[in-house]
Amino acid sequence: MNDTLPVRRLRIDLDTPLPRHWAGDAFRTAFFNALSMSFPAGEQLFIDSLKKGLAALPPDERARFEPEVRGFVGQEATHRHLHARFNAHLAAQGLRNAWERRILGRRAQLEALDVRNWVAVTAATEHLTAVFAEYLLARPQLLAAAPERLQQLWQWHSAEEIEHRSTAFELYRALGGAEPWRTGIFRVVLRLFLLDAARQTLNNLWHDGSWWRPSTWTAAARFVFGRDGFWTVSRPLWRGYLRDGFHPAQADGSRALRWLADHAGLATPVAAP
Repeated sequence: MNDTLPVRRLRIDLDTPLPRHWAGDAFRTAFFNALSMSFPAGEQLFIDSLKKGLAALPPDERARFEPEVRGFVGQEATHRHLHARFNAHLAAQGLRNAWERRILGRRAQLEALDVRNWVAVTAATEHLTAVFAEYLLARPQLLAAAPERLQQLWQWHSAEEIEHRSTAFELYRALGGAEPWRTGIFRVVLRLFLLDAARQTLNNLWHDGSWWRPSTWTAAARFVFGRDGFWTVSRPLWRGYLRDGFHPAQADGSRALRWLADHAGLATPVAAP
């Protein structure tokens, strides 16, 4: 467990409008924008799932998990708030957030299910986001063309996702969640995540007017399927979640901790669990 998850204030400018292709090319920008569109509703679901899971624990276990869950909630609430501000610029550019509606629809379906389903969905998605976070932090060149303030937004978010990647997983175990159910839910979450990310990225390209440009698809092929592409690198790491004995803490989180230490003046703690 990690019972010292600080809630930080990221000191960057999110008032200035975003360049249309802020990430350097149309495809990469559309993909990052798609991810950001999922964050406010998705992270609210994660927050609520862990609150429900914490409440379902026996009192002694609840006391043990409460500081970590409080830190997790604070971090995710900050992510949600800043990406809502980021997304407001996307809406002003004429982009439409269809991913959020799908998340809200699935949340409604979860309402009738056992709390362990909520927590398992969160644990699965947290693994996906942590893998992407590691990929991004290891490759600062991916956002080298972005304004520094936006590089910092995504790197800070990535570092904190790695920092708290074990919280939902350990809470699921404490609730008595079964391993076959954990891996089964992961398979569903992975399929939905890939489909939703692709649909929203394509939607963004359509509204951006970059859909028909050959350069868009050249960049897409390189970013997704290249030798060091996102799919190429991430697929085996995603599947690690299905392995017997898997735990999120088995991955090396030193790069995230180093980023947070190096940028302590930029992302300053405002509350501690």
